[in-house]
Amino acid sequence: MKPVDAMLEVLRDEGVTRIFGNPGTTELPFVEAVARAPEFQYVLGVQEASVVAMADGYARATGRPAFVSLHIAAGLANGMVGLLNASRSRTPLVVTAGQQDRRHLAQDPMLSGDLLGLARAAVKHTFDVQHAHDLAGMLRRAFALAVQPPAGPVFLSIPMDLIEEETPVAPPAPKSRLHGLGPAAGWPEAAELLAAAKRPAVVAGDGVGRDSAVAEIVAVAEAIGATVFHQPMHDGVDFPTTHPLHAGMLDARHSAIRTALEGHDVVLIAGTHAFMAHHYEPGPPIPDGTSVIQLDSDSAEPGRNFPVALGLVGGIRATLAALATQLAGKVPEARSRVERIGRVHEAARALVREQALAAYGDAPMDPLAAVHALVAGLPDDAVVVEEAITSGLLLRQVLPLVRPRSYVHTVGGGLGSGIGAAVGSRMGDPSRPVVAVLGDGCTLFGLQGLWSAAHYGVPLTFVVMNNGEYRTLKETVARRGRLRAAAAHQRPGGLELAPPRLDLSGAAAFLGLGAGAMGCPGGLDLTPPQLDFTRVAEFFGIRGVRAGSTAHLTEEVARAAAGTEPVLIDVPVMGHGAGV
Repeated sequence: MKPVDAMLEVLRDEGVTRIFGNPGTTELPFVEAVARAPEFQYVLGVQEASVVAMADGYARATGRPAFVSLHIAAGLANGMVGLLNASRSRTPLVVTAGQQDRRHLAQDPMLSGDLLGLARAAVKHTFDVQHAHDLAGMLRRAFALAVQPPAGPVFLSIPMDLIEEETPVAPPAPKSRLHGLGPAAGWPEAAELLAAAKRPAVVAGDGVGRDSAVAEIVAVAEAIGATVFHQPMHDGVDFPTTHPLHAGMLDARHSAIRTALEGHDVVLIAGTHAFMAHHYEPGPPIPDGTSVIQLDSDSAEPGRNFPVALGLVGGIRATLAALATQLAGKVPEARSRVERIGRVHEAARALVREQALAAYGDAPMDPLAAVHALVAGLPDDAVVVEEAITSGLLLRQVLPLVRPRSYVHTVGGGLGSGIGAAVGSRMGDPSRPVVAVLGDGCTLFGLQGLWSAAHYGVPLTFVVMNNGEYRTLKETVARRGRLRAAAAHQRPGGLELAPPRLDLSGAAAFLGLGAGAMGCPGGLDLTPPQLDFTRVAEFFGIRGVRAGSTAHLTEEVARAAAGTEPVLIDVPVMGHGAGV
């Protein structure tokens, strides 16, 4: 078979049915081959950052690596923010980019570049395919590497003339059957330490959610009566947030983590990359006198940033299951601990609910009241994709997360992923409604993803928390006194951008062109003029509505989440210094 046929055979065998891409000339041979293979759908994005974000959301929803096709050096550069996010969030992706014809590369042609050099900083491995007989094997290896701990994106550079070659190649070897990691060696010793703890704590990291180990970590925590924290800025559901033992999310600062863990004699940290702190602070995250048991599937994690009494490397789910079985019934004080801790946590949650309800009212809304009203409109089985920064922190306080894979976030920090991730999430699991909660700045970074939502008629809801400013930076200024951080395709015939037809006059109106220049006092405000996101929804062919009150917001979220089309809800919220 031809090299491109072998490539498609590998994709079939790996379970790929959707290809996320934005093609150019160097990918046309591949796109033409896909067009002749009806079992594949080419999902077109109009900007590569949105393409990678869609693939990221899809991979998380399906639990399988997603396949991405980018266009040469420029397209890869546009997709880099998504690759950085996927690396941080441990999302398995297999990413290809077409390189210029090898007979032409010595002339340094337009659009060519060092694809491997560009990609290397953002992915876990790169392949430079130079021979037709290597293509299928390297692609197969890329899929295997993408899911091996630590999971992440893998990149292949494929010259366009190699894809077009008529050179016969052998059919690809069958896919290897690989089993996951078993329980970590040393887990019996960990069970003894946890059973003997007087005031145990657990930190549930994103590795728990990725390994579908939520039930197992709940069983461990209940067996010893441990206070449970989510890791800082967690990307998913790693522990039910309504559980009596759940104490909330740790703040991403060493001093705050130290304070939260103070007094706990033994802490189990499971599946948490680097125990991430956002800003530098002196001192370790672990208080003196606290013994740490750290569990991860990545051998580089235990003991990486602080000393551990016991480091465990193995399958997170398998190890937690073994611990839960061993600890069951071994700690008589566990039940009373659960009841005592639960009373404290329920009182704290009740206080937040009271504050939110007391602030209900008309727009511009109090931010806490707005996210509480939003949650009130969510269906029970909703998947929330969150990229709202400051409003997102409030959302985490009021959003009940019980069902695994109900929350999608990226700790990578590359803005603009939320819209694309929501599209991919709904494509990956069409059985569950998807609601994306977005900051206005994050929305501006990822607007192109709305085109794909409209083009494919993906039924999901975009909720834009519109405060008209870079509030997270203003809060940093208020806290620290100065801002130092700022310096330091469908098949051929289906690649067209319509419908919907894009009316650029709508974009001009959205940005306020003709009504005065956009002002940025201090460089941190998006107004005047006020950005009306219903206009940009209309521009992309999506129904848009502006919420006039908290009650209206609840009503519109419920209506949109139950609908059959994409909807954008613009939510005016109070800016810096107002509300919570």
